[in-house]
Amino acid sequence: MSETTPTDAPAEAGASAPGARKRPPFYRDLAFQVLAGVALGVLVGALAPSVGQHVQFLGDIFIHLIQMVVGLIIFCTVTHGIASVRDLGKVGRIAIRSLVYFEVVTTIALVIALVVVNVLKPGSGMHIDPSSLHAPSSATEPAKSEGFDDFLVNLVPTSAVQAFAESSILQILVFSVLFACGLASVGEKAQPVLDLVHTVQQALFWIIRKVMRIAPAAAFGAIGYTVSEYGLGMLLSLGRLVAVFYLIVVLFFGLVLWPVSRYAGVSLLKLLRYFRAELVLVLGTSSSESVFPQLTAKLKKLGVDEPVVGLVLPTAYSFNHDGTCLYFAAVSVFLGQATGADLSWTAQLGLLLVLLLTSKGGAGVSGSAIAVLALTLSATDTIPVSSIALVLGVHSILSAAFVFTNIAGNCVATLVVARWEKAIDRERLRTELDTGYRTAA
Repeated sequence: MSETTPTDAPAEAGASAPGARKRPPFYRDLAFQVLAGVALGVLVGALAPSVGQHVQFLGDIFIHLIQMVVGLIIFCTVTHGIASVRDLGKVGRIAIRSLVYFEVVTTIALVIALVVVNVLKPGSGMHIDPSSLHAPSSATEPAKSEGFDDFLVNLVPTSAVQAFAESSILQILVFSVLFACGLASVGEKAQPVLDLVHTVQQALFWIIRKVMRIAPAAAFGAIGYTVSEYGLGMLLSLGRLVAVFYLIVVLFFGLVLWPVSRYAGVSLLKLLRYFRAELVLVLGTSSSESVFPQLTAKLKKLGVDEPVVGLVLPTAYSFNHDGTCLYFAAVSVFLGQATGADLSWTAQLGLLLVLLLTSKGGAGVSGSAIAVLALTLSATDTIPVSSIALVLGVHSILSAAFVFTNIAGNCVATLVVARWEKAIDRERLRTELDTGYRTAA
């Protein structure tokens, strides 16, 4: 399957001759445009907060436009990828290998965050009385705790239409896999349906290419509102937590993603450079859904087989939350330190086990981490849920880092599974990473 990336509008006439590629002017680079939007948003939010409070709609419109098609893109990608292979044994093997990888890496992420936050103790000495905190109920009201049986039941939608309407990634994924398996069982008679799915997928990517043109405005709106709402002073007041969390993220990249990337035969720096437009965008919007279509297209362009991309990437969006796990562990212990809660190693082991469950199945939408964090604290019954109010002012700064980490981790995970399956064109991968980044962004 051949298609341009959603963010790569120019034709690739010179793709066969790497030397013929010319680096576009810096001001046409999407990453630069998004960074400019972020910088302008900070200035407007700080210097004209009355204006900044009314620009959030730009980010909301962008997110809604992406959410409008992301469910259909998942469906088309998974369906076309699996049904084209018609090897259900291979599909099952990819799924099992992916889930094992996700569980191992997210567990390592939790352990790294717990160790660092216990050593540096960013919340020690704060002596916060939880009863004095008042946070918006919508942000801190914990969701209903569900058991593993409830989780399994909720994987299956009562209606396929409802799954798409509610943008439930896991339910869409389950339906898509079942539908693809059904098409695979039909054989050649399913080819007209596959052609239709492929055509719909191309139309959806056209929409994404157009939507990406307003990404800089979306980043401007999201950051402008955040700064105007909380102010630079309040954001800096919790700078110790922010600094420790960013250190944790750097350690995770250095201790986990870098060696895993080397194992997959990929330079992590080149990979981050290749996806730089998407990574910068999530820094501004704090939404991983906003770049799902672009990641899908670019991973295929790197030479990863469509079935691997179609199954691993959507599953990773629900089960491979590397950065979110770093956030949950670091912030939970920070709140415990700040409020004087019991933080014995026994209590933290219980926290780790709870996080292994609550961190799965997230929606990938900006703000959803707060609800899951509230559920986690409620389940542990040691750290007061009301203490979440302490981090609301810096949540957007933290979420930018953990969503960035999620996206990078999902790209690495897809390449690792592709290597296990021998489902990647190594020469194409090397060529794209060495030269393709100039037009990838």
